Amino acid sequence: MDTVTINPAGLAGKVNIPPSKSLSHRAVICAGLAEGISIIDNLILSEDIKATLSGIEALGASVEFINTGSLQETCTVRIKGNAGVKVQNDTINCNESGSTLRFLVPFAGLAGQSMTFTGRGELVQRPLDIYYEIFDRQGIEYSNNNGRLPLTVKGVLKPGTFRVKGNVSSQFITGLMLTLPLLDGNSKIEVTTPLQSKGYVELTLDVLEKFGIYIHNRDFREFGINGKQSYKSTNYQVEGDYSQAAFWLVAGLLGGEIVCNGLNLNSAQGDRDILSIVKRMGANIQAHQDFIKAVRSATHGTVIDASQCPDLVPVTAVLGALSTGTTKIVNAERLRIKESDRLRAISTELNKLGANVIELDDGLIIEGKESLKGGRVDSWNDHRIAMALAVASIKCTRPVIITRSGAVKKSYPHFWKDFISLGGDMEGSSSTQYTLL
Repeated sequence: MDTVTINPAGLAGKVNIPPSKSLSHRAVICAGLAEGISIIDNLILSEDIKATLSGIEALGASVEFINTGSLQETCTVRIKGNAGVKVQNDTINCNESGSTLRFLVPFAGLAGQSMTFTGRGELVQRPLDIYYEIFDRQGIEYSNNNGRLPLTVKGVLKPGTFRVKGNVSSQFITGLMLTLPLLDGNSKIEVTTPLQSKGYVELTLDVLEKFGIYIHNRDFREFGINGKQSYKSTNYQVEGDYSQAAFWLVAGLLGGEIVCNGLNLNSAQGDRDILSIVKRMGANIQAHQDFIKAVRSATHGTVIDASQCPDLVPVTAVLGALSTGTTKIVNAERLRIKESDRLRAISTELNKLGANVIELDDGLIIEGKESLKGGRVDSWNDHRIAMALAVASIKCTRPVIITRSGAVKKSYPHFWKDFISLGGDMEGSSSTQYTLL
């Protein structure tokens, strides 16, 4: 079991923010469906992105890695697509990646043969009911293990009207948007409840357009999709990930001055909301064209609506726990079906460190403190919980021991390296490979 011990210390310096995982998934899939060669630059070989790369290879694309960085940092990938789906492997292992699973399942309806999707960890039981309802309506055969993976799908996806709830997961909408343009007729997606995580759908629309696919957006309530479209190969550079930058921005506010490089100030990422959230809490955030700086600040509580930025909850909970007054996180019920039950995980582990967090059905109430005491905590095998707890260590009075710290590999393989480079004082099995030269 990977375990690290972190001695409390302020962090300061500059850090290159890893590329957006959300944009990476989308760009890789679009490139795999295009005719010809696409170059995807600034890609991080996290466990999730590896799963999607393997997925598009199963669907007929070829992948070549160019100038892969050391310690699994960024690289460039050359992807040769096959102008659609030409199955090379009828089983796709999604590992623990919900995006890989939910984005690729609809393509089974284009495969012309049976396709099986496998996974591990919490992904095995992540709900897929929206797809099952579509399969039932269209007469597509499928089987699973009492609602769990593995899932086998056999049948032809037909154009038509697809009614999808907007408050479950935008990943289902993205999966349909990626697939429906390749059908031989026109389709429509109707969002039957208010759309949460709208920013992720915006990202999908943006990437699709760059690869030559056009979808008519009718105020995020309905999407018109013409069939018989073709993905066009293109070169694409992935911008920095605001959900990962959030950890360093909060770290800078708690105990130093941190400069985050590689972020697009005009990004459509919903997690760009981290800037407005921390400013409402009194943070000194300085945004420049090429970087964003977080300066140590005395912050206060606020109300955080997580409906459009659920991935920010673990780290904003940490900031709330170390701010004066009360922080309320609301509209966060969907966090219970992430890599872990994130509401339960972050409240349980922060309370172990001495925080005052009350867990609600759909959110958290956090009474801030000047510092936490430290202690032994667990990541729940969730990358965002591990990184949030590492940030919390900055304002602890005793060391923080994090078990299952290797969970960061899911999205940010060199997180601990960056933590050390900014002045983190840590030891343990996840840190030994990152000893600074």
